[in-house]
Amino acid sequence: MAWLTPLSAGLAKAVLTLARLCLACLGLVVIYGVVMRYAFNDAPPFVEQVALLLVISVAMFGAAAGVHDAGHIGLDSVVKLLPPRLQQASHALVDLLTLGFAGVLLWGSVQMILSVHHDTIPTLGLSEALRYAPPVIAGLLIALFSAERLWRRAFPSHSLD
Repeated sequence: MAWLTPLSAGLAKAVLTLARLCLACLGLVVIYGVVMRYAFNDAPPFVEQVALLLVISVAMFGAAAGVHDAGHIGLDSVVKLLPPRLQQASHALVDLLTLGFAGVLLWGSVQMILSVHHDTIPTLGLSEALRYAPPVIAGLLIALFSAERLWRRAFPSHSLD
């Protein structure tokens, strides 16, 4: 299982790069839409839907990368007061809850894909299921990152850290 740590690090780096790319594209799309609307009085109908897809992507991919890097908001002032074994148990509980969240996110997103795959986004002509692809990817990655963190906690001698 030593291969899991470098794999998850590489995936986290890739998904963070993807989130950055989506954020840059979001900025460009929004600027394009604003200029077209106010300077040329010709608002493209697709801008809002593309921007929405990019916002979803930035949020989901950024969240997945944040889980890998433990970059989420940590309210650990009480945990730091606990004995070391309870601190470890608390961190493991957080990882388990995060894994559970990833499962719910993944399950719910797949259910949404199945329920809307036949509908299209009117201004884009693409399947509505596309909106739920980023949460599926993020759910898989969050589950992987949480499982890898639990593995490292359970078997510290097998870790590459």
